[in-house]
Amino acid sequence: MKKINQILGAVAFSFAMIACTTNPITGRQSLQFANNQEISAMALQQYKETLSKSKVISGTTASKSIQNVGLRIKNAANNYYKSIGREGDLTNYQWEFNLIDDKQVNAWCMPGGKVAVYTGILPITKNDTGLAVVMGHEVSHALAGHGNERISQSMVAQYGGQILGGTISNGQMAGIFQQVYPIGAQVALLKYGRSQELEADEMGLYLMSMAGYDPREAHPFWQRMEASSKGNKQPEFLSTHPSPENSRGDIEKHLPKALEYYRASGGKI
Repeated sequence: MKKINQILGAVAFSFAMIACTTNPITGRQSLQFANNQEISAMALQQYKETLSKSKVISGTTASKSIQNVGLRIKNAANNYYKSIGREGDLTNYQWEFNLIDDKQVNAWCMPGGKVAVYTGILPITKNDTGLAVVMGHEVSHALAGHGNERISQSMVAQYGGQILGGTISNGQMAGIFQQVYPIGAQVALLKYGRSQELEADEMGLYLMSMAGYDPREAHPFWQRMEASSKGNKQPEFLSTHPSPENSRGDIEKHLPKALEYYRASGGKI
């Protein structure tokens, strides 16, 4: 908490003008009025702290795959936003893609583009295209501003009228951030609302397609994920994400548009 307060500085947390933000890829609108630059700074601190308490793998084939897939998705997003004149939306993103040695079947992305993939999910992703399904979904949470949306929702719920007066303190803001993005191992339990998860499914499918990964391979991935949940313990990824059945339904609905992006990237239909 002290470190986050230091990031925020001596003045009260600053707010952007309350506005409805429109996702340029999905068209979904959401209320996001927290300051993205300050959210990214706090996320970076949390990310570093989480990595410091984890075993980060580097130099292996798997870790290189994480880097490669992440960079391709990042570049695809950059190119798309630039093509529609909204490259400024990505100003605060400083992407990192890390592989953590952990048996949890999970992955996540914090605001500002801080991504972690756990080794436990690799037997289910199987290859780079499977990784693209997972990482496209997680990256979409960041690009869609779901962190800002959740923080904004929490601010309204907890402090109401104080927000309009700009009187919320650093400590109050830091507390809200840590509720949304807990420290250390608890960060693996990040949960978003249903509408946010559905948007990440859709946007992630488009991003992986723009990056040149075949979106039709999302179906086999979710089949493998569903098969992995047949045992006694549900994978962590499924405890915080849509069910495989729901995800497959979303894929079917959005696949035609995803295939257009895939074809445009040079993919063969």
